[in-house]
Amino acid sequence: MARRRRPPRPGALADLAPLRILTQIFLLQLSYYGTAIVLIVFTSIVAGKHPDPGMFFDWRNVRGDVTTGWTLGLCWMLDSLITVIPILLLIARSKLVPDFALTIHLIHLIITSLYTRTLPSNISWWMLQILSSVLMISLGMWACQWRELRPMAFGGKSKQQAEPGTVANGHPPEADEGAGFEMGSGRSGGRDGAGAYEMVGMAPREPT
Repeated sequence: MARRRRPPRPGALADLAPLRILTQIFLLQLSYYGTAIVLIVFTSIVAGKHPDPGMFFDWRNVRGDVTTGWTLGLCWMLDSLITVIPILLLIARSKLVPDFALTIHLIHLIITSLYTRTLPSNISWWMLQILSSVLMISLGMWACQWRELRPMAFGGKSKQQAEPGTVANGHPPEADEGAGFEMGSGRSGGRDGAGAYEMVGMAPREPT
């Protein structure tokens, strides 16, 4: 006799599917670099400089003794702030935010090291990564917790919305004693399709 397989547990196991995790990481990294390209290219054009790939992937350009280094650092911090939005949309769980935020910066470290063929040794670059990670994690967790704590809205209509005529000029209409009470969504039929139902009062029995 074949053994019956247990159904998969909902929730955490479904969220940790490898393909889903890789897709989320790819989309977050794409958004992270896409925002950085827009910010750095814009500031470079405004400053009258020609943007090059070294502005994105060369850690030596992030310096504290020149204006260009401070501008790049500001762009990367603003990039981390904007990346909170896709984190909120794609992750939406506060306990997963640190993992994804640190993964974004780890991938950036790997790409930067491969581009320069050496590990970053500039303390300004490392301080920028620490501050960027803290900003992304803190704001991302706050945004996801805010979304998790929002009250859930269930579908349905209130009695006043279903029957607009129940209230007029702030006073309910007078009840008709002989009309009884109607159950169902309308005159055409009740929920089970067997027609409308009415509850009619019963006359008191006379004593014998």
